[in-house]
Amino acid sequence: MNTSSLQSTEYATFYKPYIEALGEVVLMNELEQSLSFFINFLKTIPIEKQEFRYAEGKWTIKDIVQHLIDAERIFVYRALRIARKDKTPLPGFEENEYVETAFANNRAMNDLMDEFTTVRKATISLFKTFTEEQLLRMGTASEKPVSVRAIGFITLGHQKHHEKIIKERYLK
Repeated sequence: MNTSSLQSTEYATFYKPYIEALGEVVLMNELEQSLSFFINFLKTIPIEKQEFRYAEGKWTIKDIVQHLIDAERIFVYRALRIARKDKTPLPGFEENEYVETAFANNRAMNDLMDEFTTVRKATISLFKTFTEEQLLRMGTASEKPVSVRAIGFITLGHQKHHEKIIKERYLK
């Protein structure tokens, strides 16, 4: 299952930049490889940058990591429901409210990295159980159609998007 096999009807247009940012990748390989890559990347971030905000009202790097954890949980919950033929439309979520109430800056980066690792390993475990048919199932999330496999790629593209922001706005 690779990105070139996705059809544009399998995800909302606002996710297109996430999919495109991945290039040509195989879903399961990228889920596994991006975990160690991201953790190794986070380990290179100096302590003094972990709670840095590049502008008033912007998130810190710790906030971003917590956001990735929360978003991955939500995305994968959607994938599970859709894979299991749950036709209930799934709502969106207000990411800024999640960040405000998560208090990521009260946590150690190592704790956030451990949690990210746990969540990603759970994502990998779940996606390994999906059949080809389940990966192709369509549902509704945030009022838009989405396939299970697209959710996997969206999760990866979302991570890549935030990695790029960290590199460009926090570490220069």
